[in-house]
Amino acid sequence: MTLSNDYSSYAIPNSELVKTLKLMKHPEGGYFVETDRQSDQVPSPFAGQALRPLATSIYYLLTPDEPNGVIHMNKSATMHVLHQGRAEYTLITPGSPPKVMGPNIHAGEVLQLLVPTGVWKMSRLLEEDLAAASTESSKDHCGCLITEVVFPGFAWEDHGFLTKEGLEEIFGVNAPETKELLKYVKA
Repeated sequence: MTLSNDYSSYAIPNSELVKTLKLMKHPEGGYFVETDRQSDQVPSPFAGQALRPLATSIYYLLTPDEPNGVIHMNKSATMHVLHQGRAEYTLITPGSPPKVMGPNIHAGEVLQLLVPTGVWKMSRLLEEDLAAASTESSKDHCGCLITEVVFPGFAWEDHGFLTKEGLEEIFGVNAPETKELLKYVKA
């Protein structure tokens, strides 16, 4: 068995994904559409036993014109499943270096990523992928499409955006991490 070194397949152009999947701009950055909201309700241990759908799922797409999300947190756990492309996920939790969701499992990229409850996270396209997307055609084939499954299901009242003050509280006002991540805090 021989292994291919070509992990650059991006089968469906971004323009087709946005149009066909009816993706819209996401408040976190990128594009999304909700694909499922389970009708069964469960008490959420992360939201004071408030009833939430058993699970919800969305498509989420980063593109060169929407290359990153902002730092946010869900009270529920979230499973990310890759469809195509690559993105770096930063989880603000001790001992968690950034992870790349992508097809090159031989280079340590992951096809699935579980983000536990209560963890600040953000995603962004990789600099080298953005640099390689220099024409309109190549930009249409640069991005990352995933499914996010939130369990118990997503509710805006269980979601939060990290503030500048919150980032400074985590890392310190003059810390290099604060300076690096500040551009990913929702203004």
